[in-house]
Amino acid sequence: MRDTRESRLLLVLLIAIAFALITVDIRGGEASPVDGARQAAATVFGPVENGVSAAVDPVGNAIGAVRDSGDRHDRIAALEHENAALKTKLGSDDRNTSKVRQLDSMLKTAGAGQYGIKAAQVIAIGAAQGFSWTITIDAGANDGLERDMTVLNGEGLVGRVTTVGPNTATVLLANDPDFTVGTRMEKTDELGFATGQGSRPLSVQFLNGKADVKKGDRLVTFGSSKDKPFVPGVPVGEVVRVDPSGGDLTRTVFVRPYVGFTKLDVVGIVVQAPREDPRDMVLPKQPKKPEKPKPTPTVTVQPNGDLVDGSGKVVGNVNEKPDASASPGASPDASGDTGTAAGDAANDQE
Repeated sequence: MRDTRESRLLLVLLIAIAFALITVDIRGGEASPVDGARQAAATVFGPVENGVSAAVDPVGNAIGAVRDSGDRHDRIAALEHENAALKTKLGSDDRNTSKVRQLDSMLKTAGAGQYGIKAAQVIAIGAAQGFSWTITIDAGANDGLERDMTVLNGEGLVGRVTTVGPNTATVLLANDPDFTVGTRMEKTDELGFATGQGSRPLSVQFLNGKADVKKGDRLVTFGSSKDKPFVPGVPVGEVVRVDPSGGDLTRTVFVRPYVGFTKLDVVGIVVQAPREDPRDMVLPKQPKKPEKPKPTPTVTVQPNGDLVDGSGKVVGNVNEKPDASASPGASPDASGDTGTAAGDAANDQE
């Protein structure tokens, strides 16, 4: 529409009419004269508004979802972070419990042998300096460690220190093929040398080729001069197989080590040797073997009525009365059957 004098007058007139209708509608209340017109307009434009609303609402919801998606993402990320932290805490609690259990077992072993130890944790495994079975621990020269110190845990002999740095050290494990330790057998004191064989049992050769060695015998370290590299009395393992000598001066014995070399975590380095050889004191107590059940004695009845036990000894007679006061010449009952009395007597004798 052009901006002319007539159009301006028309716009003013329409505004004036609109104000007049609003005033009349407000003053009329429910009996407003324009109520009919309003209802007619609602009838005409209502379906159009519903259609527009149906078309626009999903768009509005989508816009709202996009607007709130950032907040939802932040909340989800926060929950995931809390969940991960909780899992980490639970995992660390389990690990701490395991460490406390290992440390307690190691302290009991050290106390039994009167070893002064420095506790350390395994921080790396693998080849080092040409050795195939080694571990790295988080203790070194600053902690008082030196080369050729004995390393143990709550189960027994772990190995010996080979290289020492300021804050770390390398330990050669007892199952390494280059590892050899002097051993002494429990009770009999037979001496030998144990050599590592990787994942297989240790190979032990005794100095006495005719030594009485059997499956289940236990070995400890014999000890070294000035207690380096090995202190005495540390549990080594248990005999699982004995090979015949085959004409050799010595025979080979296979020993399963007490230590699980693939699951090491907390270890102890012996920084002070015991004043006296603990001998077999560090070995765990063996469970008592159950007593063999006594055989139940068997009793057989001879044709003459004698009751004979398994050794051939007569222990009674089925014809004897259990009551000593009964007449020795008592006759059978009226029925002539003495089987019941004889059977009762046999049961009593048994």
